[in-house]
Amino acid sequence: MNSIGDGVITSNAKGVIIFWNKAAEYIFGFTKEEALGQSLDLIIPERLRQRHNEGYEHSMKTGLTRYGNKLLTVPALHKSGQPLSIAFTVAMLFDNTHQVSSITAVVRDDTERFQLERTLKRRITELEEQKD
Repeated sequence: MNSIGDGVITSNAKGVIIFWNKAAEYIFGFTKEEALGQSLDLIIPERLRQRHNEGYEHSMKTGLTRYGNKLLTVPALHKSGQPLSIAFTVAMLFDNTHQVSSITAVVRDDTERFQLERTLKRRITELEEQKD
């Protein structure tokens, strides 16, 4: 998993990080040693933590996620405190009793594309206002 270009993060049923590959280190700035054993709050902006944790708990109880086959783009945090925009997909992992044991996310830093898109939308709005 360390040769893959995308970040791969696995967290257990309690939201504790149990796997963190080299690409995740690059994206978020935390080494594997710093990330393992920590809560996912490590990379989640404070304003989004409650909503994330509620959704995470619901997924753990039900074994379902509405993001399984969808690419999700959300804000995240770099170790430096800089905001990131990440795009990711998730896979629920189950134990022998069909209970959710963990979730794996495949993550890509989407910050550059997100900022470019935001700039383009702002410019389109400005141009449309000039037309009127």
